[in-house]
Amino acid sequence: MALRIVTADDVNRLLAYDKLIDALADAFRADISVPDKIAHFVKLPSGSEAKVLLMPAWTNTGERFIGHKLVNVFPDNAKAGKPSVLGSYVLMSGDTGEPLALIDGTALTLWRTAATSALAARYLAREDAAHLLMIGAGALSPHLVRAHRAVRPISQVTIWNRTRSRAVATAFALSAAGIEPMLADDLEEAMRDADIVSCATLSEKPLVRGAWLKKGAHVDLVGAFTLKTRESDDEAIRRARVYVDSRTVAPKGSGDIAVPLKKKIMTAKDIQGDLFELCRGSAKGRKRKDEITLFKSTGVALEDLAAAMLIWRALGG
Repeated sequence: MALRIVTADDVNRLLAYDKLIDALADAFRADISVPDKIAHFVKLPSGSEAKVLLMPAWTNTGERFIGHKLVNVFPDNAKAGKPSVLGSYVLMSGDTGEPLALIDGTALTLWRTAATSALAARYLAREDAAHLLMIGAGALSPHLVRAHRAVRPISQVTIWNRTRSRAVATAFALSAAGIEPMLADDLEEAMRDADIVSCATLSEKPLVRGAWLKKGAHVDLVGAFTLKTRESDDEAIRRARVYVDSRTVAPKGSGDIAVPLKKKIMTAKDIQGDLFELCRGSAKGRKRKDEITLFKSTGVALEDLAAAMLIWRALGG
């Protein structure tokens, strides 16, 4: 069988948020093996660190697939106008091990990450959530906006970014898709009004302040991919019912969970559930309209596999 090459344009053409969110929900309920990701850190001349990730997963029942993502996270790329997350995804037959498709890993990661946050919001955000605050204006932010709009009746989108010009560029890209976002200069004011606060940054210091969150808000934390970075402060953790994508991955992969655990702001028992438990019904999502919920996404390899399998089927494989 000839190896299929799937470009970023192909990924954008073949995927749709509603179908991908459903596919992710199915994957979190399925029998899929997900070994621990292997992470290596590479010192850069600037003094910062790049992260090299190896992320395999495979199905154990039904149609059998093996997937492997090779991804590099280079935080300095934003200064050069390049994506911070780059990679490739290899989808293989689980019966023979033959490579089936080589998929643009950057596009795949953007889609599956945004859809994973939206899947969590299905369980955790208020059903009437109408105002989305997007903190960060990188390549992921337009995907997060569109994905959240696929699961909640978002009528107002506000974007805040340290560099206003990038927020303008993101707003322009969204307006071309029929979404007219507002730009915020005052982060506190915007956060106090938001029903969903989605944060996708490389910030080392918290941007989401617990004191600024209104009752009933849902917080979606997507950045802070190392133990040295945080997007939320201690008060946000104290006020919220906390959920993660994976109980085994999040405490080891993000400062937003690891630091509060180390400081005893929270314990492992304070994590109310992960996406495996939410999708399988063994953990409950939002219980009250006035409670604050917080979801920390660190990235699970089955998310990539679910998206790759959806692409493969869309190709007629």
